[in-house]
Amino acid sequence: MNRSRFTEEQIIGMLKEQEAGRATADVCRKHGVSTATFYKYKARFGGLEVSDARRLRALEDENSKLKKLLAEAMLDNAILKDVASRKW
Repeated sequence: MNRSRFTEEQIIGMLKEQEAGRATADVCRKHGVSTATFYKYKARFGGLEVSDARRLRALEDENSKLKKLLAEAMLDNAILKDVASRKW
């Protein structure tokens, strides 16, 4: 996944500016993002506080680590089954 050039705190700050009544086009122009990117951020981080975004990032990182561990365990299991099923 590509890393954003903005942190979660900066993205939430942009969203708060827009929620405070500033025009979306003005917020996008100020921060140098397209409106499509802004709405993508809004879909992902809308309604979150900074602490919630940090927790979300931590959970995503933990989830990816667990997925890697599961894949390795499944591979080991498949190798063991293959070795056990061979006729010696």
